[in-house]
Amino acid sequence: MLLPRILAPVCASLQATSKLAAPSKHVLDALRAANGTITSAPTLALTSIRHASHQSQGRANGAKDGPGKRLGAKKSGGEFVIPGNIIFRQRGTAWFPGENCKFGRDHCIYAVESGYVRYYRDPNLHPKRQYIGVALEKDHNLPYATTRAKPRRLGMVAVVNEVDAGDVRVVVPVDGSEGVGVEGGVKEKDKTAKVLTMGRGYAYREANWQIGRTAERMNVQVKQFVPGDRWTAWKRSQARIQANEEKKKLRNAGKKGGAKKKQVRRNVA
Repeated sequence: MLLPRILAPVCASLQATSKLAAPSKHVLDALRAANGTITSAPTLALTSIRHASHQSQGRANGAKDGPGKRLGAKKSGGEFVIPGNIIFRQRGTAWFPGENCKFGRDHCIYAVESGYVRYYRDPNLHPKRQYIGVALEKDHNLPYATTRAKPRRLGMVAVVNEVDAGDVRVVVPVDGSEGVGVEGGVKEKDKTAKVLTMGRGYAYREANWQIGRTAERMNVQVKQFVPGDRWTAWKRSQARIQANEEKKKLRNAGKKGGAKKKQVRRNVA
């Protein structure tokens, strides 16, 4: 990089000496040309190219080898996990979520149920894919059989309800006597009895219209609401509003007169 600066004075001195010595060499040049011994003086070529110390843009200046992303298995086979635990981190889909597992947005696989980790293959789903699942019990093997009853959350198992809603009606007397049984054992004409019907939530309850007439059935007296004369009340409210407006005008008129008197007194002074 410093070569042009160093050789610049040398170039300048050579050019100056050649100009000064040119007139004194005419005779010698003629003799040399006649004898055929003239030769061209060698010229000194001073060239320099400055290269960039850092290449601009391009593929060479891309991302370097950064820190590791800590990919791979986080839970081994047979290890206990809870919902939300990450089992495997990956780039792409080398492993797929199986029973009681799901994909994350970065293709990580995490558990959605408490259980034990299993790495397995399921030919019924895909012949070549490998899956990661969570078995609910330690002695369970994955994949589960398609014909077995699938356990639900909270440890409950789905069963078939053999009794349709509305078929069974239980009659319960209000007075607390022992006359409890299926409809037919107690007469429906008895107004003091509750008729409980099984609903969708497998619960026995009264109908809404029966709940609404509970007070009537228990002889509870409620004070009757008397609306009164609304026309007279409205006239009174209007008269009250008008009187308040008149009082406000009188107050404002007194304030304005006082201000005018003050201004007159100031002008006279």
